[in-house]
Amino acid sequence: MRILMLGWEFPPFLSGGLGTACFGLTKALDRQGHQVTFVLPRSVDRSHSSHVALVTPEPELESVLLAQQKLDTPDPVAQWHYRLQGLRNVDFFGIPATRVSPYPGGAEDSAADTAGPRRKLAPAEIAALRAAGVLVPDDAESIPGLDPAEIRILRERSDYHGDVLGDSQRYARMVVALCRKSSFDVIHAHDWMTFPAGMALAQVTGKPLVVHIHSTEFDRSGEHVHQRVYDIERRGMHASIRVIAVSNYTKSLCVSRYSIDPAKVEVVYNGVEAGGPQPGDDDQIESRDKIVLFLGRITMQKGPEYFVSAAKRVLEKMDNVKFIVAGSGDMARRMIELAAEMGIGHKVLFTGFLRGRDVARVFRMADCYVMPSVSEPFGIAPLEAMSHDVPVIISKQSGVSEVLTHALKVDFWDTNEMANKILAVLRHPPLSQTLREHGRFELRRLTWDGAAQQCIETYGQAIEAMKDRFAPAPVAV
Repeated sequence: MRILMLGWEFPPFLSGGLGTACFGLTKALDRQGHQVTFVLPRSVDRSHSSHVALVTPEPELESVLLAQQKLDTPDPVAQWHYRLQGLRNVDFFGIPATRVSPYPGGAEDSAADTAGPRRKLAPAEIAALRAAGVLVPDDAESIPGLDPAEIRILRERSDYHGDVLGDSQRYARMVVALCRKSSFDVIHAHDWMTFPAGMALAQVTGKPLVVHIHSTEFDRSGEHVHQRVYDIERRGMHASIRVIAVSNYTKSLCVSRYSIDPAKVEVVYNGVEAGGPQPGDDDQIESRDKIVLFLGRITMQKGPEYFVSAAKRVLEKMDNVKFIVAGSGDMARRMIELAAEMGIGHKVLFTGFLRGRDVARVFRMADCYVMPSVSEPFGIAPLEAMSHDVPVIISKQSGVSEVLTHALKVDFWDTNEMANKILAVLRHPPLSQTLREHGRFELRRLTWDGAAQQCIETYGQAIEAMKDRFAPAPVAV
């Protein structure tokens, strides 16, 4: 099957679990022989390429690029195209650029911004974008699908900071301009930032849209939702043929908060990448201190204040414990101040955002991992902790609690019980060892291959539903 996948992040450009999920899913789809084209809202340079092999559209490679894109006519604006090493069936496209200078406004940026005439959006494409809620000017027939100023904005930002709503609309125009002639069977859009692009492209191409809900606005903001983001989420779910939710917890939100037919929502649990690179023995830090780890975005959704409060209670009973907060977010400064106010600042260490080998190292150091999320659609980090033989304590308000048996569970707000469970793991080696051993076995059934197979089945349902929707009505005899 040919899948056009729209996503906001992908390794090495990670801000959270979404990129990890996209990585695991595309690898599994590749192993099963499916062709995936993944469209990112950014371009990349070679210095970022870790596990990614970059291929730039030099003149001599233009024909190869066009063949891979399956475009019927050359696009005058060159594109970045790169392929993961070892993935034979997965192509990646980023925003148009010839070269990306590390300095905004540099000579290479100028070269990209003045690259020849740009193809205009057709009236049908403009209508599709407007129907998807994307703003276009009154003289829409003359607007370019790929505007140099918008290319620069996406290239310099394209994460979760700044004007994400505006970036989402820029991305939608880019996707329609680049992918309108691509050959694919289904559109798979991850989270609200890509929904306008998915809706517009589905209308232009007539292909079925499947949206993947990794997080909702109620998870991120509680009851005080951003109305425009909520509207985009709701419109995307209703416009899609099928909705994939990462847990029954998330499915219940789709049904109760967005009025989605439960029969339309498929639950596909995330997996964990087995056999990844592990740090060597020389990376271990020897210390008499026990290490308790929080790893994730430091935002309201993840409950970092409950972690710090539980730390205070643990330290009242057990002194030789250090608490590591690994991540970044808008509550980071407040958490540092809170730890200082509680008199435990010297016991709570803030590492900032970690990636790659540093994540593996911090898991290797940990004696216990805690995820105190207030509202967690799934939660991949506990699976990663278990894959590193770390006992986990998770919030009952999480999707991953539906699938894990050998993890300790607690209400996020019950910091006394959270502290008691941390103390139990640290003080009782038999409990810790049991959680480690059984956790390893439990991960065997949570694979990306299983998730990919469920997605393929959902794609098939969407394609059949699309055929039924446009099937001619029977003629009365």
